[in-house]
Amino acid sequence: MTKQEIMRWLQCPAGSELDTLQARADKTRHEHVGDAVHLRGLVELSNICSRNCLYCGIRRDNHAVQRYRITLEEIMDCAFKAVEYGFGTLVLQGGEDAGLTAAFIGEVIRRIKTETELAVTLSLGERDPAEWKMWREAGADRYLLRFETSNRALFDRIHPPREGHASTSRIAMLKTLQDIGYETGSGVMIGIPGQRYSDLAEDIQLFADLQLDMIGVGPYIPHPQTPMGSWKDGGMGDEQVPNSLAMGLRVVALARLVCPGANIPSTTALATLDGKAGREMGLCWGANVIMPNLTPLKYRRLYEIYPSKAASTETPEQSRDAALKQIEFLGRSPGRGRGDSLYHLQYKTTSKQKEG
Repeated sequence: MTKQEIMRWLQCPAGSELDTLQARADKTRHEHVGDAVHLRGLVELSNICSRNCLYCGIRRDNHAVQRYRITLEEIMDCAFKAVEYGFGTLVLQGGEDAGLTAAFIGEVIRRIKTETELAVTLSLGERDPAEWKMWREAGADRYLLRFETSNRALFDRIHPPREGHASTSRIAMLKTLQDIGYETGSGVMIGIPGQRYSDLAEDIQLFADLQLDMIGVGPYIPHPQTPMGSWKDGGMGDEQVPNSLAMGLRVVALARLVCPGANIPSTTALATLDGKAGREMGLCWGANVIMPNLTPLKYRRLYEIYPSKAASTETPEQSRDAALKQIEFLGRSPGRGRGDSLYHLQYKTTSKQKEG
Protein backbone atom coordinates (compact mmCIF):
# COMPACT_ATOMS: atom_id res chain seq x y z
CA MET A 1 0.00 0.00 0.00
CA THR A 2 1.48 3.36 -1.00
CA LYS A 3 1.92 6.26 1.38
CA GLN A 4 -0.66 8.25 -0.62
CA GLU A 5 -3.24 5.45 -0.30
CA ILE A 6 -2.66 5.23 3.46
CA MET A 7 -3.01 9.00 3.86
CA ARG A 8 -6.26 8.93 1.88
CA TRP A 9 -7.71 6.37 4.28
CA LEU A 10 -6.48 8.32 7.30
CA GLN A 11 -8.05 11.55 6.10
CA CYS A 12 -11.23 10.44 4.32
CA PRO A 13 -14.50 11.63 5.90
CA ALA A 14 -16.73 9.28 7.85
CA GLY A 15 -19.26 7.51 5.68
CA SER A 16 -19.40 4.82 3.04
CA GLU A 17 -15.70 5.07 2.15
CA LEU A 18 -14.69 4.52 5.77
CA ASP A 19 -17.18 1.65 6.01
CA THR A 20 -15.30 0.08 3.10
CA LEU A 21 -12.01 0.30 5.04
CA GLN A 22 -13.59 -1.39 8.07
CA ALA A 23 -15.10 -4.16 5.93
CA ARG A 24 -11.81 -4.79 4.09
CA ALA A 25 -9.85 -5.00 7.35
CA ASP A 26 -12.38 -7.34 8.96
CA LYS A 27 -12.43 -9.58 5.87
CA THR A 28 -8.62 -9.67 5.79
CA ARG A 29 -8.54 -10.58 9.48
CA HIS A 30 -11.04 -13.41 8.89
CA GLU A 31 -9.13 -14.78 5.89
CA HIS A 32 -5.64 -14.65 7.40
CA VAL A 33 -5.94 -15.22 11.17
CA GLY A 34 -9.51 -16.48 11.50
CA ASP A 35 -12.29 -15.66 13.92
CA ALA A 36 -10.59 -16.78 17.14
CA VAL A 37 -9.69 -14.01 19.59
CA HIS A 38 -6.52 -14.91 21.47
CA LEU A 39 -6.36 -13.98 25.14
CA ARG A 40 -3.03 -12.87 26.59
CA GLY A 41 -2.78 -12.45 30.35
CA LEU A 42 -1.07 -9.14 31.16
CA VAL A 43 1.11 -8.75 34.26
CA GLU A 44 2.50 -5.27 35.03
CA LEU A 45 5.71 -6.14 36.87
CA SER A 46 6.88 -2.71 38.04
CA ASN A 47 6.02 0.97 37.71
CA ILE A 48 9.59 1.97 38.57
CA CYS A 49 11.28 3.52 35.55
CA SER A 50 14.65 5.13 34.94
CA ARG A 51 13.38 6.94 31.83
CA ASN A 52 11.86 10.40 31.71
CA CYS A 53 9.63 10.18 28.62
CA LEU A 54 7.57 13.33 28.41
CA TYR A 55 4.17 11.63 28.05
CA CYS A 56 4.33 8.69 30.48
CA GLY A 57 2.73 8.74 33.92
CA ILE A 58 5.38 6.43 35.43
CA ARG A 59 8.28 8.59 34.21
CA ARG A 60 11.19 8.93 36.65
CA ASP A 61 10.42 12.50 37.70
CA ASN A 62 6.75 11.95 38.51
CA HIS A 63 7.15 11.89 42.28
CA ALA A 64 3.39 11.59 42.85
CA VAL A 65 3.53 7.91 41.87
CA GLN A 66 3.58 5.24 44.57
CA ARG A 67 6.16 2.80 43.20
CA TYR A 68 6.01 -1.00 43.33
CA ARG A 69 7.79 -4.08 42.06
CA ILE A 70 6.01 -7.42 41.97
CA THR A 71 7.55 -10.58 43.50
CA LEU A 72 8.40 -13.82 41.74
CA GLU A 73 5.68 -15.72 43.61
CA GLU A 74 3.10 -13.09 42.71
CA ILE A 75 4.09 -13.46 39.06
CA MET A 76 3.70 -17.23 39.29
CA ASP A 77 0.25 -16.82 40.85
CA CYS A 78 -0.67 -14.78 37.75
CA ALA A 79 0.78 -17.48 35.49
CA PHE A 80 -1.30 -20.17 37.17
CA LYS A 81 -4.41 -17.99 36.78
CA ALA A 82 -3.65 -17.65 33.07
CA VAL A 83 -3.52 -21.44 32.77
CA GLU A 84 -6.73 -21.82 34.78
CA TYR A 85 -8.49 -19.30 32.53
CA GLY A 86 -7.37 -21.05 29.34
CA PHE A 87 -5.02 -18.30 28.14
CA GLY A 88 -2.09 -19.26 25.91
CA THR A 89 0.31 -16.42 26.71
CA LEU A 90 1.57 -14.40 29.66
CA VAL A 91 2.72 -10.85 28.87
CA LEU A 92 5.28 -9.42 31.31
CA GLN A 93 5.37 -5.64 31.07
CA GLY A 94 7.18 -3.05 33.12
CA GLY A 95 9.07 0.19 33.26
CA GLU A 96 12.81 0.27 32.59
CA ASP A 97 13.52 -0.76 36.17
CA ALA A 98 17.09 -1.72 37.13
CA GLY A 99 15.57 -3.87 39.86
CA LEU A 100 14.13 -6.13 37.17
CA THR A 101 17.58 -7.59 36.67
CA ALA A 102 18.55 -9.89 33.84
CA ALA A 103 18.93 -12.73 36.35
CA PHE A 104 15.53 -12.11 37.95
CA ILE A 105 13.68 -11.99 34.63
CA GLY A 106 15.59 -15.09 33.50
CA GLU A 107 14.42 -16.95 36.61
CA VAL A 108 10.83 -15.78 36.05
CA ILE A 109 10.93 -17.11 32.47
CA ARG A 110 12.41 -20.44 33.51
CA ARG A 111 9.77 -20.92 36.23
CA ILE A 112 6.92 -20.13 33.86
CA LYS A 113 8.26 -22.40 31.12
CA THR A 114 8.99 -25.24 33.56
CA GLU A 115 5.68 -25.10 35.42
CA THR A 116 3.28 -24.16 32.60
CA GLU A 117 2.94 -24.43 28.82
CA LEU A 118 2.40 -20.68 28.41
CA ALA A 119 4.15 -18.62 25.77
CA VAL A 120 6.01 -15.68 27.35
CA THR A 121 5.96 -12.17 25.89
CA LEU A 122 8.30 -9.55 27.35
CA SER A 123 7.75 -5.79 27.18
CA LEU A 124 10.52 -4.30 29.28
CA GLY A 125 11.78 -1.45 27.14
CA GLU A 126 15.29 -0.83 25.87
CA ARG A 127 17.69 -3.39 27.30
CA ASP A 128 21.16 -4.65 26.46
CA PRO A 129 21.15 -7.19 23.59
CA ALA A 130 23.02 -9.62 25.85
CA GLU A 131 20.01 -9.58 28.22
CA TRP A 132 17.62 -10.18 25.31
CA LYS A 133 19.72 -13.19 24.24
CA MET A 134 19.81 -14.53 27.80
CA TRP A 135 16.02 -14.29 28.12
CA ARG A 136 15.48 -15.91 24.74
CA GLU A 137 17.72 -18.80 25.79
CA ALA A 138 15.73 -19.06 29.04
CA GLY A 139 12.59 -19.61 26.96
CA ALA A 140 11.03 -16.21 26.25
CA ASP A 141 9.06 -16.33 23.00
CA ARG A 142 8.17 -12.76 22.10
CA TYR A 143 9.33 -9.21 22.70
CA LEU A 144 7.30 -6.04 22.30
CA LEU A 145 9.09 -2.70 21.83
CA ARG A 146 7.00 0.14 20.42
CA PHE A 147 8.85 2.62 18.24
CA GLU A 148 6.02 5.13 18.95
CA THR A 149 6.78 7.27 15.88
CA SER A 150 9.11 6.86 12.90
CA ASN A 151 9.65 10.63 12.84
CA ARG A 152 13.07 10.68 14.50
CA ALA A 153 12.94 14.36 15.49
CA LEU A 154 9.57 13.87 17.17
CA PHE A 155 10.76 10.66 18.87
CA ASP A 156 13.83 12.40 20.29
CA ARG A 157 11.72 15.34 21.45
CA ILE A 158 9.49 13.18 23.66
CA HIS A 159 11.98 10.42 24.60
CA PRO A 160 15.07 11.70 26.42
CA PRO A 161 17.78 9.03 26.07
CA ARG A 162 18.72 6.63 28.83
CA GLU A 163 20.99 8.29 31.37
CA GLY A 164 24.58 7.84 30.27
CA HIS A 165 23.56 6.66 26.79
CA ALA A 166 23.28 8.34 23.43
CA SER A 167 19.93 8.42 21.68
CA THR A 168 19.24 5.00 20.20
CA SER A 169 17.23 3.65 17.28
CA ARG A 170 14.33 1.42 18.23
CA ILE A 171 14.08 0.35 14.60
CA ALA A 172 17.59 -1.10 14.86
CA MET A 173 16.64 -2.71 18.19
CA LEU A 174 13.63 -4.39 16.60
CA LYS A 175 15.86 -5.89 13.93
CA THR A 176 18.23 -7.14 16.65
CA LEU A 177 15.30 -8.79 18.45
CA GLN A 178 14.26 -10.48 15.21
CA ASP A 179 17.82 -11.72 14.65
CA ILE A 180 17.87 -13.20 18.16
CA GLY A 181 14.77 -15.20 17.25
CA TYR A 182 11.92 -13.47 19.05
CA GLU A 183 8.46 -13.04 17.66
CA THR A 184 8.74 -9.27 17.52
CA GLY A 185 6.08 -6.65 18.12
CA SER A 186 5.96 -2.90 17.91
CA GLY A 187 3.52 -0.06 17.47
CA VAL A 188 2.83 3.63 17.73
CA MET A 189 0.94 6.30 19.61
CA ILE A 190 -1.69 8.02 17.51
CA GLY A 191 -2.12 11.77 17.78
CA ILE A 192 1.10 12.75 19.54
CA PRO A 193 1.29 16.56 19.49
CA GLY A 194 3.40 17.32 16.43
CA GLN A 195 2.51 14.12 14.55
CA ARG A 196 1.49 14.74 10.92
CA TYR A 197 -0.64 12.44 8.79
CA SER A 198 2.42 11.86 6.64
CA ASP A 199 4.34 10.67 9.74
CA LEU A 200 1.59 8.23 10.65
CA ALA A 201 1.42 6.92 7.08
CA GLU A 202 5.16 6.22 7.23
CA ASP A 203 4.66 4.44 10.56
CA ILE A 204 2.11 2.11 8.95
CA GLN A 205 4.41 1.43 6.00
CA LEU A 206 7.16 0.59 8.50
CA PHE A 207 4.94 -2.08 10.06
CA ALA A 208 5.01 -3.86 6.70
CA ASP A 209 8.71 -3.24 6.07
CA LEU A 210 9.58 -4.81 9.43
CA GLN A 211 7.15 -7.73 8.92
CA LEU A 212 6.05 -7.41 12.53
CA ASP A 213 4.56 -10.41 14.32
CA MET A 214 2.56 -8.18 16.68
CA ILE A 215 1.27 -4.63 16.23
CA GLY A 216 -0.09 -2.60 19.14
CA VAL A 217 -1.51 0.86 18.45
CA GLY A 218 -3.54 3.27 20.52
CA PRO A 219 -4.44 6.94 20.71
CA TYR A 220 -2.17 9.18 22.78
CA ILE A 221 -3.91 9.96 26.11
CA PRO A 222 -2.44 12.96 27.99
CA HIS A 223 -1.37 12.50 31.60
CA PRO A 224 -1.69 15.67 33.73
CA GLN A 225 1.48 14.93 35.74
CA THR A 226 3.75 14.92 32.70
CA PRO A 227 5.25 17.74 30.61
CA MET A 228 3.10 16.76 27.63
CA GLY A 229 -0.04 16.82 29.75
CA SER A 230 -0.33 20.58 29.15
CA TRP A 231 0.45 20.48 25.41
CA LYS A 232 -2.69 21.41 23.51
CA ASP A 233 -1.51 20.51 20.02
CA GLY A 234 1.61 20.38 17.93
CA GLY A 235 0.97 23.59 16.01
CA MET A 236 0.30 21.51 12.90
CA GLY A 237 -3.20 22.79 12.16
CA ASP A 238 -5.03 20.44 9.77
CA GLU A 239 -1.89 18.32 9.45
CA GLN A 240 -2.07 17.27 13.13
CA VAL A 241 -3.33 13.71 13.64
CA PRO A 242 -6.18 13.63 16.21
CA ASN A 243 -5.78 11.35 19.23
CA SER A 244 -9.31 10.01 18.85
CA LEU A 245 -10.90 6.58 19.05
CA ALA A 246 -12.00 6.95 15.41
CA MET A 247 -8.41 7.53 14.28
CA GLY A 248 -7.24 4.62 16.41
CA LEU A 249 -9.68 2.31 14.63
CA ARG A 250 -8.47 3.49 11.21
CA VAL A 251 -4.90 2.65 12.18
CA VAL A 252 -5.90 -0.80 13.46
CA ALA A 253 -7.58 -1.45 10.10
CA LEU A 254 -4.60 -0.24 8.08
CA ALA A 255 -2.20 -2.27 10.22
CA ARG A 256 -4.26 -5.35 9.39
CA LEU A 257 -4.20 -4.57 5.67
CA VAL A 258 -0.44 -4.06 5.48
CA CYS A 259 0.38 -6.98 7.83
CA PRO A 260 -2.42 -9.53 7.24
CA GLY A 261 -0.84 -12.30 9.36
CA ALA A 262 0.13 -10.22 12.40
CA ASN A 263 -1.43 -10.53 15.84
CA ILE A 264 -3.11 -7.19 16.57
CA PRO A 265 -4.61 -6.46 20.01
CA SER A 266 -7.62 -4.31 20.66
CA THR A 267 -5.74 -2.19 23.15
CA THR A 268 -6.51 -0.77 26.57
CA ALA A 269 -6.27 2.74 25.11
CA LEU A 270 -9.27 2.04 22.86
CA ALA A 271 -11.21 0.70 25.84
CA THR A 272 -10.21 3.73 27.92
CA LEU A 273 -11.63 6.16 25.35
CA ASP A 274 -14.89 4.17 25.10
CA GLY A 275 -15.39 1.89 28.07
CA LYS A 276 -18.55 0.34 26.67
CA ALA A 277 -17.53 -0.45 23.11
CA GLY A 278 -13.92 0.55 22.41
CA ARG A 279 -12.49 -2.95 22.69
CA GLU A 280 -15.32 -4.52 20.65
CA MET A 281 -14.85 -1.93 17.93
CA GLY A 282 -11.14 -2.73 17.75
CA LEU A 283 -12.04 -6.38 17.13
CA CYS A 284 -14.42 -5.31 14.34
CA TRP A 285 -11.72 -3.21 12.65
CA GLY A 286 -9.11 -5.94 12.30
CA ALA A 287 -7.83 -6.85 15.78
CA ASN A 288 -7.67 -10.47 16.93
CA VAL A 289 -6.19 -10.28 20.45
CA ILE A 290 -7.39 -9.09 23.87
CA MET A 291 -5.11 -8.78 26.89
CA PRO A 292 -7.07 -9.21 30.16
CA ASN A 293 -5.16 -7.74 33.08
CA LEU A 294 -3.99 -10.29 35.67
CA THR A 295 -1.92 -7.82 37.73
CA PRO A 296 -2.84 -8.09 41.43
CA LEU A 297 -5.48 -5.48 42.18
CA LYS A 298 -3.36 -3.77 44.85
CA TYR A 299 -0.90 -2.74 42.10
CA ARG A 300 -3.30 -2.23 39.22
CA ARG A 301 -4.13 1.46 39.71
CA LEU A 302 -0.45 2.29 40.32
CA TYR A 303 0.58 1.34 36.76
CA GLU A 304 -0.85 4.59 35.44
CA ILE A 305 0.94 5.34 32.20
CA TYR A 306 -2.12 7.47 31.39
CA PRO A 307 -5.09 8.43 33.61
CA SER A 308 -8.35 6.51 34.04
CA LYS A 309 -6.90 3.42 32.37
CA ALA A 310 -9.57 0.85 31.55
CA ALA A 311 -9.88 -2.16 33.90
CA SER A 312 -7.77 -0.50 36.62
CA THR A 313 -10.32 -1.51 39.29
CA GLU A 314 -11.20 -4.96 37.94
CA THR A 315 -10.11 -8.20 39.54
CA PRO A 316 -8.39 -10.71 37.24
CA GLU A 317 -11.63 -12.70 37.17
CA GLN A 318 -13.63 -9.64 36.14
CA SER A 319 -11.10 -8.81 33.39
CA ARG A 320 -11.37 -12.36 32.04
CA ASP A 321 -15.17 -12.39 32.20
CA ALA A 322 -15.42 -9.01 30.46
CA ALA A 323 -13.18 -10.24 27.63
CA LEU A 324 -15.20 -13.43 27.17
CA LYS A 325 -18.47 -11.48 27.07
CA GLN A 326 -17.04 -9.13 24.43
CA ILE A 327 -15.94 -12.08 22.29
CA GLU A 328 -19.30 -13.81 22.66
CA PHE A 329 -21.19 -10.61 21.82
CA LEU A 330 -19.37 -10.45 18.48
CA GLY A 331 -20.08 -14.09 17.66
CA ARG A 332 -16.39 -14.96 17.82
CA SER A 333 -14.66 -17.63 19.90
CA PRO A 334 -11.72 -17.59 22.35
CA GLY A 335 -8.46 -18.73 20.78
CA ARG A 336 -6.82 -21.98 21.82
CA GLY A 337 -3.13 -22.57 22.36
CA ARG A 338 -0.25 -20.11 22.04
CA GLY A 339 -1.58 -18.15 19.09
CA ASP A 340 1.81 -17.67 17.43
CA SER A 341 2.03 -15.23 14.53
CA LEU A 342 1.73 -16.63 11.03
CA TYR A 343 4.87 -14.74 9.98
CA HIS A 344 6.94 -16.39 12.70
CA LEU A 345 5.54 -19.86 12.01
CA GLN A 346 6.34 -19.45 8.31
CA TYR A 347 9.84 -18.21 9.18
CA LYS A 348 10.51 -21.26 11.37
CA THR A 349 9.23 -23.61 8.67
CA THR A 350 11.44 -21.95 6.04
CA SER A 351 14.48 -22.06 8.36
CA LYS A 352 14.01 -25.80 9.00
CA GLN A 353 13.70 -26.49 5.30
CA LYS A 354 16.95 -24.61 4.65
CA GLU A 355 18.70 -26.54 7.41
CA GLY A 356 17.43 -29.79 5.90
